[in-house]
Amino acid sequence: MTPKAEESSGPRLDERITGALVGAAVGDALGGPVEGYSPDQILQRHGGRVHGIVGPWNGDAWRTARPLAPYHKGDGHVTDDTLMTHALIRVYARVCDHLDAYAIADHLVPDLMTTPRWIPELESEALPLHRIFLAEKWLVARLHYGHVDPREAGVGNIVNCGAAMYMAPVGLVNAADPRAAYTEALDIAGAHQSSYGREAAGVFAAAVAAACAPGATPDSIVTACLTPAKDGTRAAIEKVCEAASHYTDFESALTPLREAVTPYDTVGPDYRQPSLGARRPSRLHAIEELPIALGMLVVANGDYRQAVLGAVNYGRDCDSIATMAGALAGALGSPVPEDWSKTVAEASRLDLWEPPRTLTEVTREIHARDVYRRRAHEAAFTELEGRGCSD
Repeated sequence: MTPKAEESSGPRLDERITGALVGAAVGDALGGPVEGYSPDQILQRHGGRVHGIVGPWNGDAWRTARPLAPYHKGDGHVTDDTLMTHALIRVYARVCDHLDAYAIADHLVPDLMTTPRWIPELESEALPLHRIFLAEKWLVARLHYGHVDPREAGVGNIVNCGAAMYMAPVGLVNAADPRAAYTEALDIAGAHQSSYGREAAGVFAAAVAAACAPGATPDSIVTACLTPAKDGTRAAIEKVCEAASHYTDFESALTPLREAVTPYDTVGPDYRQPSLGARRPSRLHAIEELPIALGMLVVANGDYRQAVLGAVNYGRDCDSIATMAGALAGALGSPVPEDWSKTVAEASRLDLWEPPRTLTEVTREIHARDVYRRRAHEAAFTELEGRGCSD
């Protein structure tokens, strides 16, 4: 390969996977301490916009201060978004093939229930089950205790971003194939979510897969999302990204993006006091997090730092928004600031680079299996066509 060809091909697979997963974890950690608050509250609390890693909202009182006690959000600690992402990577490593809802029941749920791990926000080793929120505990209640069909277990759960927030590995396993990523994520997410929560999981996986394609841009990612997206999810992405296209800095985009997503968001203006219709199934609505993450990616033109800081300062469910924006910008090849990633790894006591190494190896093995299966099918179809012609 010539130097010119190497330059035009962009980041390699392993670099994109590392960028996406490290980028997601760092975005998660930056967004955690301001999660649930508005841009104005964040501005007042920090005396300006957040431009990096900050401490807990309530300072040293994090152990008892409501509504987040006893979680130490801040100081570079990742949240459940990253814990669930890493758990899904462990499932891929066990199965070494594409996943479905049954893999969630057979592998992810036992991982959450039986294996103690370091939980940064608790500053102790504990079962992941003890950290995840009720929408994720639903997996255990329905699949382990309820023995529900994994493909239908998500029905009845609150509709939120709980499944979408950890679907980046699905997009990476299906790198450069958004349609396949969408389909696989929909199957996986059926164990966790329904309605537009499940749809968002599929579309986010498609976005990550699209971000891995050579020559990908924020606009090509949005186009790849709109192709499979359905109902309110498609409309919300379209409106938010159209609004985002008019801005080049996140400060001026904060209010317009919120206004664009408001008709599709069920939570309402006060994130901590959801509306009566919040998080209920609907064909007209969408989760807020994915459209805003895509919008911030467009505003930042793919720049990691600006996309993540825009997501963080947006507030509301900003750890998940920044997780998604960070994964997409990282997959595009925009570098994650080394001081951020180093601080998050040290503070969270996690090797942020081990999961990408694992998933890269698994992705290559799955791709080899896909090629073998595709060639076997092509050979069989060719033979069928040949017989038909001879007849």
